[in-house]
Amino acid sequence: MVKFPEEYDAIIIGGAAASLTAAIYAARRAMKTLVIAKSIGGQAAMTDVIENYPGFMSVGGIPLMNKMLKQAMKAGAEVIYEEVNGIEEIPNANNGKPMFTVKTTSGNSYKTKSVVLSYGKTPRTLDVPGEGEFGAKGVSYCVTCDGPLFKGKKVAVVGGGNSALEGAEYLSKICPKVYLIHRRDQFRGFEYLIEEVKKRKNIEILYNTNVKEIKGENTVHSIVVQNVANNETKEIPVSGVFVEIGSVTKTEFIKQLVKLDQMGQVIASNNAETYYPDSDKIRPGLFAAGDITQTPFKQIVVSAGEGCKAALQAYNYLAGQQPTFVADWVAKKKK
Repeated sequence: MVKFPEEYDAIIIGGAAASLTAAIYAARRAMKTLVIAKSIGGQAAMTDVIENYPGFMSVGGIPLMNKMLKQAMKAGAEVIYEEVNGIEEIPNANNGKPMFTVKTTSGNSYKTKSVVLSYGKTPRTLDVPGEGEFGAKGVSYCVTCDGPLFKGKKVAVVGGGNSALEGAEYLSKICPKVYLIHRRDQFRGFEYLIEEVKKRKNIEILYNTNVKEIKGENTVHSIVVQNVANNETKEIPVSGVFVEIGSVTKTEFIKQLVKLDQMGQVIASNNAETYYPDSDKIRPGLFAAGDITQTPFKQIVVSAGEGCKAALQAYNYLAGQQPTFVADWVAKKKK
C-alpha cells in the first residue's frame, strides 16, 4: 500500500489537462504534490482523435492524458484515484496562513498548504440508447474538438443554446448537411447567431424534437428522433452526433469557500487565484484552473496553460513572493 506524507504543499483536484499540467509544474518546483482524481482524462478521454493540441498532428485523447500523467509522476507528483467531496480550511495553521483538509468519498482526509481546483465540467448527456456505446465513435460533446473529423459527412447537432448554434454554423461550412435538433420551438442563443444559422441552406432545423436513439454498428449510422407535438418518429442517416446541451459544474461542496458565478463556475483571477464568496478579496491558498473556471474557452490547450499558472501561483504564495519571470524549460546540464 502506498504511504502518503501527512502534509502536502499542494493538492490538485482533477485528472485532466489542467490538473496534470499543474502537477508537472508544482512537482518541478519541489512542492510535495498530490493529485486526487476520480479518473484520468476528463472530457479529453471522450475524444478519439485530437488535431488541435500543439505538437501533435493527431493524437488520441486518452494517450495524450496518459503522457501528461506519466510526466507528472516522473516529476515527483503522487496520484490517488478517489473522489473529493469536501474541503475544510484550518485558519492560521501554517505560520499565519491557512491549511486545508481535503476529504474524499472513500473516507480519507489529506492535509495541504494549498489546493488547486481543476476538475473541470461534466457534459450533460442525452441519456438515450446508443449514446454511451458510440462515445468517440460518432458521438461527441465538443464541435471545436471533433468537428473537423466529420468534414464531408452528414451530422446532427443537439441543443438550443449558443454552443449548439455556433457548432451548427461551423459544421455547415465543412459538412453537406447539418440537422439542428432542439426540443423547444425557439432557440435560447444570441439573436445574431440564430439569424446566421437560419441563413445556412444546408442546416435543417428540427424544432420540438427529441433524439430517442442513436444507431450504428462500429460507428454512428443514424439517429431516431421524435416530434413532441405529434409524437411522430423518423430515422435520419448521420455519421456524427454533437451533443451541445450544456455541462454540469460540481461545485456545491466548495460554494462556502470560493466565489462562484451564476453557472456555478469558480471565478478566478488572471493568476488563477480565487475569491471569498460574495467578495472581491483574494482567498489565500485556493487556486482554480481549467473548465471549472469562468473561462469561455473550454479547450485542452487553454486548460493546460491555466494549470501551469495555478501551480506557479501556488508556489509564489507558499514562498511569499510576487509573480516573477522564471524559465522552466531550461534543461539541466548533464555532469
